[in-house]
Amino acid sequence: MTRLLAVADSDSYLKWAAGLLDATPEDWVTDLAVVRTPITPSAAQIAAAVSGTRAQGEGLPPVLPARQLRRAAERFRPDAVLLACTGPVVDALAAETLAGLRPRPVLVSGLPGISVPATEKAWLFRGGCDLFVVHSGREVAEFSEIGARLGGGGAVALARLPYLDLLAREPAAHGAGGAGGVRDRVVFATQAKVPRRREERERILLALADLGRARPDLDVVVKLRARDDERQTHNERHHYERLWTAMEAEGRVPAGAVRFAAGPMHEHLSRAAGFVTVSSTAALEAIAGNVPLLVLSDFGVSAEMINLVFEGSGCLGTLDDLAKADFRVPAEEWCRANYFHDSSASDWTGRVAALVAAARAGTLEPARSLLDGPEHAAARRRARLRLEVPPKVLRYGYRAKRRMRRYLKAL
Repeated sequence: MTRLLAVADSDSYLKWAAGLLDATPEDWVTDLAVVRTPITPSAAQIAAAVSGTRAQGEGLPPVLPARQLRRAAERFRPDAVLLACTGPVVDALAAETLAGLRPRPVLVSGLPGISVPATEKAWLFRGGCDLFVVHSGREVAEFSEIGARLGGGGAVALARLPYLDLLAREPAAHGAGGAGGVRDRVVFATQAKVPRRREERERILLALADLGRARPDLDVVVKLRARDDERQTHNERHHYERLWTAMEAEGRVPAGAVRFAAGPMHEHLSRAAGFVTVSSTAALEAIAGNVPLLVLSDFGVSAEMINLVFEGSGCLGTLDDLAKADFRVPAEEWCRANYFHDSSASDWTGRVAALVAAARAGTLEPARSLLDGPEHAAARRRARLRLEVPPKVLRYGYRAKRRMRRYLKAL
């Protein structure tokens, strides 16, 4: 029997962690918690993140300050800990908050979505972990190359993205079309980081409004990761719902042409006739659910736009295509190479079990973080503050520092 504790710090990482726990062997004992940071998801976001997983039936996972998390880990005595968190938090938890646990747990981390191209930064922050979990053969190869070149860290393992099976679709059925029930919805999945510019986001909303006018039979939904007053993994400077309200007040878009909604993505996709995004892992959920899609290329196809992986998929399109509801199905060859590998290729649970056996035997060497030197001490202290200081206090502190800087500048 293996005891696995999963710790998340944001909505996207919590969704990933809850899904990965569902993929563990039946004889594993698992637990899930959210560590309190300035990006802690709201209760509604937590409920949406665990929807459709075992965790949903066990009540919402608790939100714990770092010190309570340490005590919870000491009581649970995990064989392995899945650090499903943003990079600086993973580093601080591995190096400080959870350091010295006995028995020594295997530390596992990874990334919750599309990770092409692989980045050195993602590897460096997770170098104190024994296993790094990603979701395609391409990602395994790219991160393995980074690890071999930079050193530090542990092994790289493969898992199937856990969200892909929530609609109960078989990977082999991609492009087959035709789902049971009503399909009357077009879902636009937002991405906090891209596109960055306000006018680019307004162009998307205008295209969605055109679609809503042209196709009154379709319910055009902007699926939000967070409401304007909620936090998410990445800051969103120009929130779509706020932009729409302003554009509607200016008479640039008709009232009611587009609807804004939160909640679990798989519930929206179950009624979707089409799906669109600039860059979102939800595109893979749409593929798994046989929902035709568009990945918008108007703002570029690049690592910066987080959509480079969709080159060759057959799903790239434009805002003009969106306005005409011209959605696509992906190429089978692309699917096999990207995220829709056979389930037998996934090896992360077997790798965890082997590492746990080595830890029990006392032969597991600790992973070597490349951030342990004194030159990184200040960054680690900042990450520790995010874990140890209540978010309201941190926000007040940031505002006070800004006011002081403005005052000094005015002198």
